[in-house]
Amino acid sequence: MIKIEAIIKPFRLSEVQEALLALGVQGMTVVEVKGFGRQKGHVELYRGAEYQVNFVPKLLVIAVVLDVLADQAVDAIQKAAVTGKIGDGKIFVSRIDEAVRIRTKETGPEAL
Repeated sequence: MIKIEAIIKPFRLSEVQEALLALGVQGMTVVEVKGFGRQKGHVELYRGAEYQVNFVPKLLVIAVVLDVLADQAVDAIQKAAVTGKIGDGKIFVSRIDEAVRIRTKETGPEAL
């Protein structure tokens, strides 16, 4: 099993969700996060005064998929989330040793 964590722009969530559902991914978790990368935040104007926004709002999308779907899922997320502008985000991929469904105690791929 593979865990995919994607940090994306909030307005790209529906496209990412549709892309993962089309692949057969059965679930995902979405968390509102703030952070910065190379862009180091940005400057905004409020009532005529400039102020620095150090942490940019993003979404963290987490999905655990079977090994055979991992490359396809990463590709689908990348294509759905890209705008071509700075701050499009990142995708992190890591291996999951075990998963357990709390209600039924199913383990491994059956727990997904």
